[in-house]
Amino acid sequence: MIRRLTKEDHEQVFLFLQQDPSFNLFIIGDIESFGYDADFQDVWGQFDGNGSLKAVLLRYYDSYIPYAPGDFDADGFARLIRETARSLPVELSGKEEIARQFEERLPLGAKRTLYFCECRTDECARQEMGAFAVKTAGWADVDRIIDLRRRIPEFDTRPTARDMLVKAMETNSARTYYIEQDGKMVAAASTAAENSLSAMIVGVCTDQEHRGKGYASAIVAKLVCDLLAEGKMPCLFYDNPDAGRIYHRLGFCDIGLWAMYR
Repeated sequence: MIRRLTKEDHEQVFLFLQQDPSFNLFIIGDIESFGYDADFQDVWGQFDGNGSLKAVLLRYYDSYIPYAPGDFDADGFARLIRETARSLPVELSGKEEIARQFEERLPLGAKRTLYFCECRTDECARQEMGAFAVKTAGWADVDRIIDLRRRIPEFDTRPTARDMLVKAMETNSARTYYIEQDGKMVAAASTAAENSLSAMIVGVCTDQEHRGKGYASAIVAKLVCDLLAEGKMPCLFYDNPDAGRIYHRLGFCDIGLWAMYR
């Protein structure tokens, strides 16, 4: 049986998602930030005959994330997505072995597969922080963050990026650390989907003329140290081998693959 979840289900849902807290950080973060009644978010659950959860599906605006530790009703979830999707192709992401089950069931966007990693210790990160002045961004820095990202050729900064960053800051589910030179923000990294258990590090970027100085490594290292000190597991994606080597040097370990269809 698949049904919409409510706040009365929260304890069971949270225990279920804690089986895989890193891979579920987006679902956990969105539920903690926005609950079960927001008009831009829905959460459904599949239950077995004994009333135990078998799978969860999250809709956040026009994007979907499924999760199941084993077999689940992919056909049933696909029907829900077709009934509620407001645009095609469908945007879907998740643990690769779960997400790929929708490839023959839905009109999905182009697939991108990323390495998913987490960092359980700050031992390596503390050695990479260096003597740089890493600052914490505030509300006055929102436009500077977006402007820096737009200057990075590798970044696809969407028109909604500013609104999403503001909303995340309002719910304390995101923070940005940065380094500036002569009053200009030249490197930054942010978190997304921060929750009580974990956080995703995103938006790691350095202005082209300031690369090779260790700025991004220092910022990510500080994020790692601060998150772990708060009891949150730092996680991130990468698909660039050079970036992967840097993250591994900071103490991150690959734990699987993440698929995105957009």
